Amino acid sequence: MSVRVGIESPLTDDMRALVGELNAVLIELTPPEFCFHMSVEEMAGPQTTVFVARDPASGEALGCGALLRHPGGVGEVKRMYTRPQARGRGIGGAILERIEASALADGLTELVLETGDRHPAAWRVYERGGFGRCGPVLDYPDSSYSVFYRKALPRRT
Repeated sequence: MSVRVGIESPLTDDMRALVGELNAVLIELTPPEFCFHMSVEEMAGPQTTVFVARDPASGEALGCGALLRHPGGVGEVKRMYTRPQARGRGIGGAILERIEASALADGLTELVLETGDRHPAAWRVYERGGFGRCGPVLDYPDSSYSVFYRKALPRRT
């Protein structure tokens, strides 16, 4: 994998394009009432850190993901996406590693996420990253359109 993953503002043209592509994919696979999107403006809030994977040669944005911090030491993985032409290069895993490292540095005790029932490639990324399936997390409804994951993080001493 030859990408660079860094923290960036979600309010750039690159991020708006990535999030637009992600939203289009999700709407094709999931009824709108079960798509729990965050806008780029919401992603710019103080409780969220956005990670972007870029091709080091061209600078092209290839993927993104975000960490949304909730009370009680809970971090939520949000807005994970890799462009189709860049899939299979470990980009999702690299972004997930950065999200987890940020969560650990912040002293969070667990990571949770909601993803769709028709996203097996995403499931593989999360399961390779040590996440296990669980019941509904946070305030998400229990739905056949959602798959939930959780990962306990080691406590800092």
